[in-house]
Amino acid sequence: MPTTMPLPIEGGCRCGQVRFRITGAPLMTMACHCTGCQRMTASAYSLSVMVPADGFEVIAGETVAGGLREPPMHRFCAHCMSWMFTEPPGAAWLVNVRATLLDDASWFTPWMETYTTEALPWAKTPAVKSFEKFPEMDQWQGLVAEHQAQ
Repeated sequence: MPTTMPLPIEGGCRCGQVRFRITGAPLMTMACHCTGCQRMTASAYSLSVMVPADGFEVIAGETVAGGLREPPMHRFCAHCMSWMFTEPPGAAWLVNVRATLLDDASWFTPWMETYTTEALPWAKTPAVKSFEKFPEMDQWQGLVAEHQAQ
């Protein structure tokens, strides 16, 4: 079920002041059911596309830290406060971009879902991989390879 993201692709926040461009092929697509994501999105889960950090750039506007600020990993539009992307600590090689902020997200389907232990009972996704929490650090490389192989 892997998806094909057209490249390059751009996106932006709700107000349009922050714009970004992705030029690197997606490493994986995901849904996270954790209560933190539920609260930051005001929804049942967050949707993200994991991209290589060297294939992602903010091309207009300014982002600020929000959500979990220590370390400052969640980035928001400084004006409308849309949650835009996450830079996970210890993983400088990737950026998790909120998939619904892409100008065209019609190609997006979550391949993996995390924190199913915190999922709302009715919140289901078509993900083929499912984890009660986050996968262990030593599993990520294999998951990325499996996603890309499919």
